[in-house]
Amino acid sequence: MHAGLCLLRLPPRDFWALTPVEFSAMAGGLRGRGAGMEKPGLEALMRAFPDG
Repeated sequence: MHAGLCLLRLPPRDFWALTPVEFSAMAGGLRGRGAGMEKPGLEALMRAFPDG
């Protein structure tokens, strides 16, 4: 709870709506497992889902 509400500063509604996997990812639990995205992957997502 401390990590979600204090360190990540999530509103209680958002904190309690997270799945365990989402919370783990937000708290850094996926680091070092190849979960990071390289620039080409980010650019592909940006092309697929443009903001405007």
